[in-house]
Amino acid sequence: MTSSPAFPAAHEFHMSLRVADLARSTAFYTAFFGLPPKDRTARYSTFIVPHLHLNLVLLVNDRGEALDTYSLYHLGLGVAGKAEVIAAYHAAVAAGAEIVKPPRTTWRGTPLHELWLRDPSGYLLEVYA
Repeated sequence: MTSSPAFPAAHEFHMSLRVADLARSTAFYTAFFGLPPKDRTARYSTFIVPHLHLNLVLLVNDRGEALDTYSLYHLGLGVAGKAEVIAAYHAAVAAGAEIVKPPRTTWRGTPLHELWLRDPSGYLLEVYA
């Protein structure tokens, strides 16, 4: 990865999401990523996913407010190819995800292999290559 003069190259992508049920979401992402959280407390779970350069923190929704899963349209996870999209589909099904669009290939000038699913809190995830 190269950096521009205006912004240095990224080492990882970090995102924090408030979730409806921390235990359920932690179990889902453990099964989906195939690895346990690096750190877990009663208030949060942190997943470090090296091959995706992802640092994902799940936070307790301690204010009791409705989660706004609409404003964050989706979280996209880029993988190496079609086989990895299909593998992610099987991992998502095993983890209990709601499959919105099963693996498919669309053509917009070049092929795009994609899978769309929802996590237990309703966040939309796209796995693509």
